[in-house]
Amino acid sequence: MAPTSPQRNDIEAVIETRTLYTGYERNLSLRFYLMAKRAVDLLGASVGLILLSPILLLVVFSIKIEDPKGSVFFYQKRVGKNERQFNMYKFRSMVSDAEKQLDALLERNEIEGAMFKMKNDPRITKVGKWIRKTSIDELPQLWNVIRGDMSLVGPRPALPREVQEYSSYDRLRLKVTPGCTGLWQVSGRNALSFREMVELDLHYIERRSLLLDLKLILMTVRVMFGSSDAY
Repeated sequence: MAPTSPQRNDIEAVIETRTLYTGYERNLSLRFYLMAKRAVDLLGASVGLILLSPILLLVVFSIKIEDPKGSVFFYQKRVGKNERQFNMYKFRSMVSDAEKQLDALLERNEIEGAMFKMKNDPRITKVGKWIRKTSIDELPQLWNVIRGDMSLVGPRPALPREVQEYSSYDRLRLKVTPGCTGLWQVSGRNALSFREMVELDLHYIERRSLLLDLKLILMTVRVMFGSSDAY
């Protein structure tokens, strides 16, 4: 008597079990990655603030010397993971009323899509040109990393007015914690279009790992002192 073949339902049950197990493995791997990533963020941001404190103090004094009445720091509402808004901190690199002047400059935007960038922005101060060129103006975001608003590596945090123009596809980049640096920053930054930025962010989200994060951090250090795309 020939052996009976497995019933279709039995085969489907095996496939479903394997799929569920594979999904469980992926979720477990992702949870481990996120826990390790948070630990690296806390350690890296804390050590970074301590080691970079001489540079931070130099920038503080430089900003105050150029504009004694203006604030040293600048904060702006940004959209984080799952579209939660938070205050993102930077060194002030523009005149004090920069936000009020923005509407008059929107028609001179040099990047297509839901972003505003202008190479010769008249609002940028003398000190601002230097700290933006080297991305030193971004260093206060290490405090955002400690708070959990941001990660060391991730998609660029978007402005609320930018998100209003997002398609459902663009919003996929908001599913993860934004970062101080990422593929966009080391792949051309302001020389890239908004669409290219979105594709790079989604590419990172699909392939993120601790090794990739470390690689991007090292590349960022190199770009800070050798890039002509930051402004």
